[in-house]
Amino acid sequence: MRSGHRLGRPFGWLWGAYGTSALGTWLAFGAFPLIAIRVLHSGPAEVAALSSVGAAVGAAVAVPLGPWVEFRRKRQVLVATDLVRCAALLTIPAAFALGVLTFLQLLLVSVVVAAADIAFRAASGAYLKTLLPTDDLLVANARFESTAWATTIIGPPLGGAAIGLLGPVATVVADAASYLLSALGIRATGGHEPRPERGKVARMRAGDLLDGWRYILADATLRPLFFNAALFNGLVMATQPLLAVLMLGRLGFAPWQYGIAFAAPAIGGLLGSRLARPLVTRFGLRQVLVLTGALRAIWPIGLAFLGPGTGGLLLVMGVELGLIFCCGVFNPVCTTFRLERTATDRVARTLTAWAVTTKASTALLTALWGLLGGLLGPRAAIGLAGVFLLATPLLLPRRASAQHSEPEPEPAPSRT
Repeated sequence: MRSGHRLGRPFGWLWGAYGTSALGTWLAFGAFPLIAIRVLHSGPAEVAALSSVGAAVGAAVAVPLGPWVEFRRKRQVLVATDLVRCAALLTIPAAFALGVLTFLQLLLVSVVVAAADIAFRAASGAYLKTLLPTDDLLVANARFESTAWATTIIGPPLGGAAIGLLGPVATVVADAASYLLSALGIRATGGHEPRPERGKVARMRAGDLLDGWRYILADATLRPLFFNAALFNGLVMATQPLLAVLMLGRLGFAPWQYGIAFAAPAIGGLLGSRLARPLVTRFGLRQVLVLTGALRAIWPIGLAFLGPGTGGLLLVMGVELGLIFCCGVFNPVCTTFRLERTATDRVARTLTAWAVTTKASTALLTALWGLLGGLLGPRAAIGLAGVFLLATPLLLPRRASAQHSEPEPEPAPSRT
């Protein structure tokens, strides 16, 4: 776990592919709402549906993909989902050029991309576990995390400049191109990946759709971590629209101030991801998981005390810096911990169930907090979310039960 730890050429291609697609995603950040507003003249309800309904329906569509991905070669799935996202996104500039672009097409593309994102994440976790030995998983996940935060810092400003010069459709083209380059990079990893065996069951049954959830809920350590992730991520994301209303509306912050308030603190994610490995080396994986999982919950309540002017801007940046730093450490540790505890033949289904639940809970809590913001006001709703977040450390695993290290047998066919 020394500095400069080499993970091999295949991982290098995989890492490069991840960074390319992540940068493309951030370049196109906000492009769909801008297209809806500027090109299609959509109203607030339609714009909100692009993020909430699109993500929720995409998560529902992805449910059967978990069992399907489990029994396919993961590299082929990664390439296929990249190409699907590329093709779906390219339909937007094509329709725009022909003058036939509609809001329904934007919504359908957002659903396809959301479902493909979940399938890609499930396959990438399973592929990484077969590509690297267990001792190298934290190193790899920390590098993915640092890349994610780096692209978060540089992507939106570059994307904003591109939108200003060329329009939002141009950044969608860039995003599509990034997925094509990602597919080529993953294809270049090379090597032979054996086809996973399905066992005695030849066809997928309806009950297989719930295998990921059954596996998580049966594990005394994964179960609380699963609920913690769903609640924490959902509550943090649910406050973002309210914070935008508060800062850009009542408190009178300029758009550039709002942007820098969230872009600059991303440096904390870079720092945290770099410290994840040394901290685990010194204190242990589970101890770092629990400590940083608890520390990240104390920051968001500070946003309820946001005021106008420079002091308010510094408050937001300070809260976000602390939150993102803790997440920068926690995220790769949590990802590694989850992979280590999940049997190899269950990784894709487990990660799919995890991602579907997280997206669904985020959509639900965002809608609920939108209602609360209308009833109580944005500041009170943000404070209430912060209070609930303070309770999320209670859902972190306190003790690790026996680890699932060997593949478990497939369940017997159900009798009808």
